[in-house]
Order: sequence, then structure tokens, then C-alpha cells
Amino acid sequence: MDKLAGMAMFVRVIDNGSFAAAAGIAQVSPAMVAKHIKTIETRLGAKLIHRTTRRHQLTEVGQLYYERCKRALSEVALAEASASELQSAPRGRLRLVAPVSFGTQILVPALVDYQNAYPDVSIELSLDNNVHDLVGEGFELGIHIGPLSDDSLVARPLTPYRRILAASPDYLARHGRPASPEALTNHLCLGHSYWRMQDRWHLVGPGGEMRDVLISGKFSTNQGAALRMAAISGAGIVLQPELLLAADIAEGRLEQVLPEWSYKPVPMSLVYAPNRRPTAMLRTVIDFLVERFG
Repeated sequence: MDKLAGMAMFVRVIDNGSFAAAAGIAQVSPAMVAKHIKTIETRLGAKLIHRTTRRHQLTEVGQLYYERCKRALSEVALAEASASELQSAPRGRLRLVAPVSFGTQILVPALVDYQNAYPDVSIELSLDNNVHDLVGEGFELGIHIGPLSDDSLVARPLTPYRRILAASPDYLARHGRPASPEALTNHLCLGHSYWRMQDRWHLVGPGGEMRDVLISGKFSTNQGAALRMAAISGAGIVLQPELLLAADIAEGRLEQVLPEWSYKPVPMSLVYAPNRRPTAMLRTVIDFLVERFG
């Protein structure tokens, strides 16, 4: 007899209290149920159930076998359901969290492209620069910028987050173009108000050369998107992620300044719990985001 079928029948007997009840559910005869149990006991060389006229009681071996059977059958059911889902069209609700500037300017257009390919997926995006408990807060995915402190998560590396210098053509026409990092001291530099050291930029140049540059300016804000708009409007030189400024540079709204120098790149990762059920939705969105930003 099939081992898996025998295990399922054994569990059915215990869960329902009798051979007759298990036979009724399985739509077989009580004699067939008894044959399944006898086959298992013969194979194991141990009694699983003490049978009396009134009740069935598990032996010590039977209790252990029952617990392991339940676990094994649950894993089989999960494997089959997962395989079925992976072959089906992605559908359901996707909850993910990402930093504000990256999420607003870069991730949203990518997620819209994903939805155009998979219209049965609905997306709930939370934008927050704080670190979140993915599992505890019910998020399937997160975008994390910087070193990871939670080694229990699966992390798929994306393109490192590199911050570059840029300014509008109007600003450069009025104030000139800095020729060295030290020349930034004489320019209007746009400040990020939540950075710990707002009076200096730590720049990395050719060959990994490091420079600490004192900067000053007349405009600061706590949002990268606002700094970008200030730079486009001619307010000064901005230090912002290359991903966020790439389109502005390509279309002439901004020009890169000191292109050989940038803020030290930091890692960016797509993170998720290792025990997440691999649904078609989760698999396709992970593949999509890794291809787009990897």
C-alpha cells in the first residue's frame, strides 16, 4: 500500500476517533481502514493503537508517529499548493515598504509597470525611512538602503545606492562650475536636514580617495524630492542618489558636477522573510524588481 495514503488514513482515524468515522470520510470500508493501519504496524514492527470496544488509544510509538505524520502531510499539502500557485497567474495583494524618496520617484513607476504585466495583483506601498519588522507588520517585501542588521531575512542585492553632485544649468551659468571638491566651500550647497553632519560632505573620488568637504548654503529640507526640485530651480548644488537624478541629467534639467566624485555608495537590498510561501505573485515581483534594479 502507498505509504502516504496509509499515513493519511492513520491520521484520519485518530482525528475522527474511530475506524468507522475515518472509513465514512474516505468513502472506503472499515476493513480497508484496518488494513492500512495493520500494514503500517507491520512495517514499523510496533503497535500504534490500543483498540477496545469503546475507544482507541495511541501507544507511545503511535503518538510520536501521529505527530510526525501530521507534520509530513502538512508539508506535502504546502508543497502541492505552492507548486500549483507557481504555475498560476500572479494574483492577490502585495504589501511592501520602501524609503520615501526612492519609493516615490523610482519604485512607484516600476510597480505600475509590474501591475500592467500582472493586472490581478493589487499593491499597498508604505513609504517610510525607518526600519520595519517585515514579518510582524505583515509586509511581503521591503527595500532596505544601508547595511542589514537583521540576518534572519533573505536579502537580494540591488544596485548600490550612489549619491552624486548635480546643479541646474542656470545655477552653473551664474556661479561657475567647481573644479575640485574643495571648491564646493564657495558654492551654495543644498542640505539634508536629517543628516547628522550638515556642514560637510564625505566624498569618494578616483582610486577610493576620500575628502571631507565643508559646505554651506541657504536651503535645506528633510526630503530628497524637495532637494531635487530646489536644485532644478537653481537654488544650488545637490548631493542626491544617482537613480533619483538620472532622468533630470539625461533631459538637461540638471548637470552632473565633479562626476569623478560621489558620496560613498551604500548597499541596497530587496528583503523578505525566508519562510514566505513562494506564490506566483511573490516570485514574479521579486524577479521583476531584481531585474529592474539589480
